[in-house]
Amino acid sequence: MVAGRSVPRRARIAAATEVGGGPSGDDMNHAIQGPNSAYSNHLVVLLAGGVGGARAARALRTRLGPEELTVIGNVGDDDLMYGVPVSADLDTLIYTLAGVEGPEGWGIADDTFSQMGHLAALGVDTTFRLGDRDLATCLLRAAAFEAGRSLSDATAEIRSAFGVETPVIPATDDPLRTRVQTADGDWLSFQEYFVERGYRDEVAAIDYSGAAAAAAAPGVVAAIDAADVVVVAPSNPPLSIHPILAIGEIDRALRRHRRVVAISPLFGGKALKGPADRVLSSLGYPPGNAGVVSAYDGILNDFVIDRGDAADAAHVPPPVDVHVTDTRMAAGEASERFGRWFEETML
Repeated sequence: MVAGRSVPRRARIAAATEVGGGPSGDDMNHAIQGPNSAYSNHLVVLLAGGVGGARAARALRTRLGPEELTVIGNVGDDDLMYGVPVSADLDTLIYTLAGVEGPEGWGIADDTFSQMGHLAALGVDTTFRLGDRDLATCLLRAAAFEAGRSLSDATAEIRSAFGVETPVIPATDDPLRTRVQTADGDWLSFQEYFVERGYRDEVAAIDYSGAAAAAAAPGVVAAIDAADVVVVAPSNPPLSIHPILAIGEIDRALRRHRRVVAISPLFGGKALKGPADRVLSSLGYPPGNAGVVSAYDGILNDFVIDRGDAADAAHVPPPVDVHVTDTRMAAGEASERFGRWFEETML
């Protein structure tokens, strides 16, 4: 069990969750944990992006109360689509914690697409699909920006509207955009590469535009410093986690932290969703889980891999400790199983 810092726990919670926005009042304890669940009494920070990050947040949330888990979301995917600001990873995290995510892990379940139909009729390219309810979320964010509020403020307002108590904080309130260079030399925005071109292109390089000038959002570094454990979600390392690490304050906070755990996004050496294994390979990282560890060089203390990749443990050099378990956490039962394993093994 990891010992806590000498700072009083209530003060640590206050520091970790002071991110602005009004109080939320949901029934997440019942919806996700059940009315009789006992929380773990630890502070955990999760760095997350994409569907893998959202599912990890949900799994940890089965064993951690809303005052014990803080989720720091990737903003490198953010873009302006159809005139509205889209924060795809932040919204995916909120929708999943609220239990309303779509069947593919993104968007909102049973959403309609009337506005996309109207735009298409006007000759607009609607390859990037926003459901009507999803669009409403983006309009709420746009209104917050128009009123002079930050991305942190807008995110807190959105998660409160969806009844999510767990803090979900953007890595930064400053502009930070992931740009992908293809093997042909073309530079694409993340959404062009991932959605419009279906991540078919070989990735030659990645740039995190704006990262050098970006400051960590309010509450991010405090949450990391207060945490007993920092968890890196099973997200795509170069596309979803490196944009967060590109922010100097966050990278330094992780490197001085005593316990950072990463969950591999690979199964049998391949990603279940998305191009994580292909991107790691094209950027020159070693194959399999050795490449994931290499992508987090100098940060990790512990690394969690799936049972199907147990043989990879021999290829992860010390001082990183490797843990093997079933890391599939898509369904409710699997999510609870992983959350329970994490609590019993890593906390």
